[in-house]
Formats: sequence, C-alpha cells, structure tokens
Amino acid sequence: MINVIITGSKGRMGQALIAGAAQVPALKIVGEIDAGDDLAAVIAEGDVVIDFSFHNVTLAVAQMCAQHRKALVIGTTGHTDLEKSEIAKAVAEVPTVWASNYSTGVNTLFWLTRKAAEILGPGFDLEVMEMHHRLKRDAPSGTATTLAEILAEVRQQQLSQVIRHGRSGIVGVRTDSEIGMHSLRGGDVVGDHTVIFAAQGERVELTHKASSRETFAHGALRAAQWVVTQKPGLYDMQDVLGLE
Repeated sequence: MINVIITGSKGRMGQALIAGAAQVPALKIVGEIDAGDDLAAVIAEGDVVIDFSFHNVTLAVAQMCAQHRKALVIGTTGHTDLEKSEIAKAVAEVPTVWASNYSTGVNTLFWLTRKAAEILGPGFDLEVMEMHHRLKRDAPSGTATTLAEILAEVRQQQLSQVIRHGRSGIVGVRTDSEIGMHSLRGGDVVGDHTVIFAAQGERVELTHKASSRETFAHGALRAAQWVVTQKPGLYDMQDVLGLE
C-alpha cells in the first residue's frame, strides 16, 4: 500500500485525485492539505506527496518533502524562473516527478511535437495555441510552455528570445525564428493544445483535447506509484511512460 498526501486537495485537480485514488487499491489517501492546513502534521504518514496547489506554495511543499525524505509529484504550474530553480534545488535528494501535464495523450503530443519539428525542419513556421476554462489563473499554460520549449530545443534556440505572445497592431511580417504563443480562456474548457507547423502550400497541426480532469489525475497517480520506487532525482512524465 502506498500512502499519498495531496496538497491543493480542495481544488479541481485535488478533488479529481481523491476520486481517482479511491479506484486504485494500491493507493491510500492519508492527507488532504489545502490553505490553512499543516502539511507537517501528516507528512510522516505519507510515502509520496502530490502537489496541485499554487505556484508560490510548491517550494514549501518541496522543502518539507526533502526534509522528511518523501517522494514528490509536482503538477502545479505557473512558477517563475526563480521558483523553478529553488524547487529543483530543494528536491535534489528525493525522487520527484515534475511535469506540466500528466495526461498520457499530452505526453504523446510532446513526443510527436519533437519528432515533427525534427522531420519538418526550419522551413515551417511554428505556432502554439491553448485554451482553458475562464478560471485558470496562469497563461500560457504549463503544457503550452513545454510544447514551445520542445520546439525551441529542436531548433537550438533560447525560447525567451524567440517566443511571441499574440499579435496586435502593425507588427510587420512574421520572422523565421519566432515561435508564436496564443492563450484563449472561456467557459469550462478542461484543456486544448495545438501545435501548428505552417509552410508554403501545406500545414501540419497536432492537437490534443482533454474533456475530463480524470485523465490528468490518473496520470499523476500513476506517477506517484512509479516515483516511490525510484532513486533520488528529477523525472518527468516521459520517464514514467518510458518515452525518453
């Protein structure tokens, strides 16, 4: 039996994780932590912590896991570069899965995006488009950022230097190097992501659409079962699925 603690337990993903864990005999929820709750009071009971809280909370969760040598699964997004750096330092001595998206389908999209970028080469313009529900706080989504990072890596670019967030006014012609990023918000959309490769006379589009948070919850729970058997280190969902 693997004892699981969930941080951000009252949020949409937290509730999906609790419901999903109830369907997995190998998992037992021993802590449901949200704003005002004390992780320190239950951390000793857990084997792994799954964090779907808020970007400025994750570091404290990571430090607590490191202190008590507990495995960690991070699903929270929207971290600043400084937060990312500090979290990575904190979890250096514990097994940690940190992914922007835990869906098997989305991680397949990551893999396909890399392959498509390698095959199609520099002659295609690159655009990333994502849409989420109206209550999502961060933009672009962590998944969209990961997609853009993959594209930039294949082209040996620094994403911060080539990313272009939307367009407005007389912006001039599109440059060959830029990677477009577009965030849409509305309704109850769980998560849509599209990568567009556009060239003269043809266009390739790779799209993933999520209709339920259950797919993310199942992936995160799968990661939790996997990570407790791993050596200390930083992993992602590609490692969990054996896609690396």
